Amino acid sequence: MNFPTIADCVGNTPLVRLQRLPGATSNTLLVKLEGNNPAGSVKDRPALSMIERAERRGDIQPGDRLIEATSGNTGIALAMAAAIKGYQMTLIMPDNSSAERKAAMTAYGAELILVSKQAGMEGARDLALQMQADGHGKVLDQFGNGDNPQAHYHGTGPEIWQQTAGSITHFISSMGTTGTIMGVSRYLKEQNPAVQIVGLQPMEGAAIPGIRRWPEEYLPSIFEASRVDRVIDMGQDEAEQTMRRLAREEGIFCGVSSGGAVAAMLRLSREVENAVMVAIICDRGDRYLSTGVYDQR
Repeated sequence: MNFPTIADCVGNTPLVRLQRLPGATSNTLLVKLEGNNPAGSVKDRPALSMIERAERRGDIQPGDRLIEATSGNTGIALAMAAAIKGYQMTLIMPDNSSAERKAAMTAYGAELILVSKQAGMEGARDLALQMQADGHGKVLDQFGNGDNPQAHYHGTGPEIWQQTAGSITHFISSMGTTGTIMGVSRYLKEQNPAVQIVGLQPMEGAAIPGIRRWPEEYLPSIFEASRVDRVIDMGQDEAEQTMRRLAREEGIFCGVSSGGAVAAMLRLSREVENAVMVAIICDRGDRYLSTGVYDQR
């Protein structure tokens, strides 16, 4: 028998219908459970894609040291992928990330370097590039690497199209590196240009793990504004409240950015009728427990 490896288990995640949160509506609200990936998030897809495609090009070989700046999920996914493929992994992240995220990265054998909360992701990205320039490894660069959206163009997008039998009218995704929304948008628009692509960014002052309101000079180079039909600004309280409601009313245990995506979908649902909406649940809630975000009622 030809048994799968752990790498074969990335992707093909469930798409499920929300039962209580939507209320009385003619719309169908669906969420894609990316926390079902082996390392627990949607980032498993681009992590494996960036390493495997770099291998095929001959850019990296097993045993090399890879470097990446991350706020959490990509780092965990890359640590897993590096363990699968036999690479050394150095991850650079802000020190205010949750304890569970840090512990998961080191559990997979990655070296972890912390920068201050003030330096943030911008500082982490700068340090990664400096380390590469100093000869300490190769930066995969999820923010500018086309292999990131390719993972979603070839995986997430086709899965959603097939799982909805082509009936999807709206796709909603939080935006961090923007790889998910770029790849899925490209695929879905090729199937049906009328599908509405909705991106989510935090309001000024909101701190929602995994999504960013990037300064212009740090905007991911893979991002193409023309591929997003609408951008919704999301407040932290609304995202967190919806996250907690998903766990308590739907049995879907996820992180804050996923709560924000569903909150945006609920807003959109009040504007239209007979729509089929899909939002990305990008990770699981267990990696946020130490932050206390689930302690509130």
